[in-house]
Amino acid sequence: MAQSKKALITGITGQDGSYLSELLLSKGYEVHGIIRRTSTFNTDRIDHMYVDPHSSEARLFLHYGDLTDGTTLRRILEEVQPVEIYNLGAQSHVRVSFDSPEYTVDAVGMGVLRLLEAIRDYQRRTGIEVRFYQAGSSEMFGKVQDVPQSETTPFYPRSPYSCAKVYGHWQTINYRESYDLFACNGILFNHESPRRGETFVTRKITRAVARIVAGKQKELFLGNLDAKRDWGYAKDYVRAMWLMLQQDQADDYVIATGKTYSIKEFLDAAFNYVNLNWQDYVKFDPRYLRPTEVDLLIGDPSKAKQKLGWEPSVDFEGLVKIMVDADMTAIGLTTPSGDIQSTITDQVRERTNVGLTVD
Repeated sequence: MAQSKKALITGITGQDGSYLSELLLSKGYEVHGIIRRTSTFNTDRIDHMYVDPHSSEARLFLHYGDLTDGTTLRRILEEVQPVEIYNLGAQSHVRVSFDSPEYTVDAVGMGVLRLLEAIRDYQRRTGIEVRFYQAGSSEMFGKVQDVPQSETTPFYPRSPYSCAKVYGHWQTINYRESYDLFACNGILFNHESPRRGETFVTRKITRAVARIVAGKQKELFLGNLDAKRDWGYAKDYVRAMWLMLQQDQADDYVIATGKTYSIKEFLDAAFNYVNLNWQDYVKFDPRYLRPTEVDLLIGDPSKAKQKLGWEPSVDFEGLVKIMVDADMTAIGLTTPSGDIQSTITDQVRERTNVGLTVD
């Protein structure tokens, strides 16, 4: 029996890491992930994939490490001996990066350099090619210079997070051209799912919708509602990551839907799905404004479609429904797809009218 290809994923416990793990396992890979040591477990997104590590069926393994610790990264690389590395780990919340700029830049920017150096040294000593994927971000375009944004659009980062991502992007290109590493940048536009972190605006909205319907929440506080984003489905986007590392030559790709929607339009879609008006529940809170805002992001995925054969499978409305359905199911509610929209509306109105106390 042929030996499984080994892949190493940083950020394996995140949204993208969990979906990528599922994809790679379905393709017969042995998957290794790097997780940070904490006092509590944070593996909820991947627990369903994990089996007894002593079982002959075990193909998912976790290792303690951190992108700020180059020595440990090198040790893990030596132990695992992967042929593909996906760098998805980061302090990835843009607003938080303004509050923790030094840590964000160390993990997001310097972390890429540490990995690239570890790969370069490993390849030099072993002669084994390691293919590297660097998770870029549409936030690198920031104050956009072209509409839509493509692989040739100049970057104009507007946060510590996006500045660090730009650094990682160019280091990836530098190591590809200087040392002939197979290193790719995926410039991924916003991609969401039921596994999106609860502090990100899309998941914050869909989770609030479910909790409002359930009578557990009565208001939702948000910042800039006019910001426009190109939103896709995370499961589609991790497929693009894998495709990049299967090509004959390394290159950089924009992954996007080519359509943009405002946060107001996301609110419309999510609340309308349960027959509610978002304006009855959403309140403005200046704490959620960034010091410098990114107003419009819309990607041009033409290159990915042509060279990778990649296409998104879920549209904007479908994505919103997937997320709302999942958040409603998670708290024991029947979803709108069960034709209970009028019942939901009546339940919410009844709770509002009787002044039910909610948290």
